[in-house]
Amino acid sequence: MNERAFAVRRADWSSEQHLLRAVRTTVFVEEQHVPAEIEWDEMDPLCVHALAFDNAGAPIGTARLLPDGHIGRVAVLAQWRGCGVGLALMRWMIDAAREAGHAHVALNSQQSAAGFYERLGFQIDGDGFWEAGIPHVPMSLALAAR
Repeated sequence: MNERAFAVRRADWSSEQHLLRAVRTTVFVEEQHVPAEIEWDEMDPLCVHALAFDNAGAPIGTARLLPDGHIGRVAVLAQWRGCGVGLALMRWMIDAAREAGHAHVALNSQQSAAGFYERLGFQIDGDGFWEAGIPHVPMSLALAAR
C-alpha cells in the first residue's frame, strides 16, 4: 500500500457539496461515463457524507450513507487508489451507520469492486444487475454493536 497522508471527516452537503461534487464528477461522470442526471439525486441533502482529503486540503474521495443504511457513491480519485482511501472511507461509513443505530448496511457494488467490499466483510446477497451501463451486485454487512 502506498503511504500518502490523507484524512477522512464528515462533510456538510449544504456548505461542502462543491467538494463532494468535484470528486464524484471526476470519478463517475467523467471517468465512468455515468450520466450526470443519474449521479445527482434528491437524496444527497438527506445523507451523511464522508470526505477524504489530502494534506493540502484537496478532496480526494467521498462516500454517502442514506437514511435507510445504504452506503453509496464511494469514489476515490484515480491517483489516490491503492493508498487506503477507499478502506478509510468505508470504515468511516460503517462506524457512522453503527452510530446511527443501523443493524446492517447494504450497498450496490460495481461487480469489479465486489472483492474490495468482501475484504471488509460484505457478502453478495442477490443477483447481479446493470446500473448506468455498469454491472453491479447487491451486498450487505451485519453490524456488531460496540
